[in-house]
Amino acid sequence: MASWYFKVMEQKIDLKSALECWTQLGVDDILVEKSVDRFESIEETLDLVPSKPEAAPRVEPPSRPVQPQVAPAISASEANSKARQLAKSALTLDELRTAMEEFEGCPLKYTATHTVFADGNPKAKVMLVGEAPGADEDRYGKPFVGLSGQLLDKMFSHIGLTRQENLYISNILPWRPPGNRQPTPAETSACVPFIQRHIELVSPDYLIMVGGTSAKTLLDTRDGIMRLRGKWREYKTDGLDQPIKTMAIFHPAYLLRSPGQKREIWKDLLVIKNSLLKDGINLDYA
Repeated sequence: MASWYFKVMEQKIDLKSALECWTQLGVDDILVEKSVDRFESIEETLDLVPSKPEAAPRVEPPSRPVQPQVAPAISASEANSKARQLAKSALTLDELRTAMEEFEGCPLKYTATHTVFADGNPKAKVMLVGEAPGADEDRYGKPFVGLSGQLLDKMFSHIGLTRQENLYISNILPWRPPGNRQPTPAETSACVPFIQRHIELVSPDYLIMVGGTSAKTLLDTRDGIMRLRGKWREYKTDGLDQPIKTMAIFHPAYLLRSPGQKREIWKDLLVIKNSLLKDGINLDYA
């Protein structure tokens, strides 16, 4: 009898402890007599598996698959020959630009964003020819518009030459080499007929070659820029009535890397300025 009594008391104590625990947890009322297993009925309420799955929407294939342009396989000699034919047939700058945009012999065309043709006044007496477009030039489609281009503008403005009035600017290559790398001989060979024809159509009194690549290409020499800069030479082609007075100068990108050479470029600019004044060419200092 005593053992039964103690068992009942133990159960009451356990129930009391359980009730106190639930009360502390915030349970203070009984809603139903039996507990509900919510996990057992959750699939019915969420409808996780629909009885009839919906069909995927139909996507119509494009009428023509879009494929990246790939440069045609063509030898360097054949590319140069085709470029010469196209360039020679151009009688105006607009026709030359169209011919360059139709030319398929240079793989750089297929990695570039724009064909960088020229900028400035095509009737100017002074024409500048650089190497190739950089990232900014490729983005905007104009030569010398990045940091080196801004320095170039400042350099020539100090001797009265601006692209808005009396300066015309182009490049050996109209398309940017990826990563601004040095152009290969094959790429240069494919593009040089266009810049030669470009110079013939503009027919400037003075031709300034900006950088070693431009100077070596147009003068057809292996001499470096240190040997070529600062001296007047003659530029000749079969399409010119007479030779053009030409000089090579440091590229502004080189000056940004080697500011100690600014003294030398200033000497060259003064030589150019004095020659222009001697020939009666008007300079703009506005």
